[in-house]
Amino acid sequence: MNIHWVDATLLCGYLFGMVVFGMWVGRGTRSSAEFMVGGRSMPWWAVLCSIVATETSTITFLSVPGVAYTGDLGFLQLPLGYILGRWIVASKLLPRYFAGELFTAYEVLDRHFGSVVKRAASLLFIITRTLGDGFRLFLGAIVLQHVAGIDMNMAIITLGVATIVYTFVGGIRAVIWTDFIQFVVYMLGAAIAFGILLDSIDGGWGAVTELAHAEPTGDKLRVFHFDFNLTGTYLFWAGLIGGGVLAIGTHGVDQLMVQRYLSARSQGEAALALRLSGIVVLLQFAFFLLIGTALFAYYSQNPPAESFAKSDRVFATFIIDKMPVGVLGIVLGALFSAAMSTLSSSLNSSATVMVNDILSINSDSSRLRLAKWLTVAFGIAQIVVGISGQLLDSSVIGSVLAIQGFTTGIILGVFALGLAKGKVGTNSALVGLVVGLIVMSAIKFGTSLAWPWFALVGSTVTFCTGWMHNKLFNSAKGS
Repeated sequence: MNIHWVDATLLCGYLFGMVVFGMWVGRGTRSSAEFMVGGRSMPWWAVLCSIVATETSTITFLSVPGVAYTGDLGFLQLPLGYILGRWIVASKLLPRYFAGELFTAYEVLDRHFGSVVKRAASLLFIITRTLGDGFRLFLGAIVLQHVAGIDMNMAIITLGVATIVYTFVGGIRAVIWTDFIQFVVYMLGAAIAFGILLDSIDGGWGAVTELAHAEPTGDKLRVFHFDFNLTGTYLFWAGLIGGGVLAIGTHGVDQLMVQRYLSARSQGEAALALRLSGIVVLLQFAFFLLIGTALFAYYSQNPPAESFAKSDRVFATFIIDKMPVGVLGIVLGALFSAAMSTLSSSLNSSATVMVNDILSINSDSSRLRLAKWLTVAFGIAQIVVGISGQLLDSSVIGSVLAIQGFTTGIILGVFALGLAKGKVGTNSALVGLVVGLIVMSAIKFGTSLAWPWFALVGSTVTFCTGWMHNKLFNSAKGS
């Protein structure tokens, strides 16, 4: 590793410590219920931190500051919609998940449409989750290679294997408790970096605000943009409406999040964790955006030798250039924390969905054993996807990640069909799902519609297509 031995020791010690801690808290996992939903005994505050850590990846850690570096604080309009969407999920969808001993979000679809729709939605989740998080693993390795100078394949394999080990041993209990630790670590690492950044700016925070207000292209501390433009990403209505529907999809019908609610002690504690997570995410985004504003001030006073090719390289460059020995190891640990929290959640959720919704294993011992080995299999698959990411350009990777984003809207549309008045047939739900996937693929690759609207469009197309098909073809047959 091209870093000081002190930082290398801290980083390796952190990775080893996370694996050991995850194995320790997950020890004694003897049933599939403990492996998949933690025996339904997790405290609300641990579930809260797990929700936030799961949706915070290495790319978020570095990309959000980059947004403020090149623009303003308009990104904060998105979490306003996230808060609204989570409150709706807590009120409307959580009661359905707690009406029985469920293990996955897609078991609800089985009640309305049967196993075919449930398996189709589950398979869509598994495919997009494996591809999306495999490329997240690759993107995280790019950052680590840039910061630490380690081999790309080794960074991917090390990060992947470390996450597989404790997820294999401890299941969701290990995932949630390590998420809690990783949340603390990555926020601590970001806070330390922010303190060093402010200390490096001549004039401190006062200079940051002065330079931000004086920027000729616009006030970099501006939050709200009320103009309506379907191609604009960080606008108020895109954030409130599009972000709200997106949150209903990602936090209401995506197994990655639903599994955390089902691990809570009760519906009330799950709702509390979910609602508060929106506020925590808002504050977290605000903090990372202020880091980006401070980076703008620092590089205004200390122009780089070459302009940054991508905005998400700005924070990474400052870390490698300015972090003192010892502190760099802590910040690298924070980067690993942000990556591992998302990957561990993905592995456990994918294994849970495969065992419950697609294979439908009845024997509890067989379910537990299969879920553990599927965790390894999905981990290997994500490592392979991550390594293969080196053959793709960044635009293709961004497209794959966007596909994962809009599939949540499609599944949300199927859920809405199940909740609609009057019975919607299985064939109609499948038609809606397929048409929704086709339309969203065309929109993503053929239009300039901003991604916050994807969930709204995807869910609307899926619901309307399924509902119309049911009215035209299934009403008379009652199928």
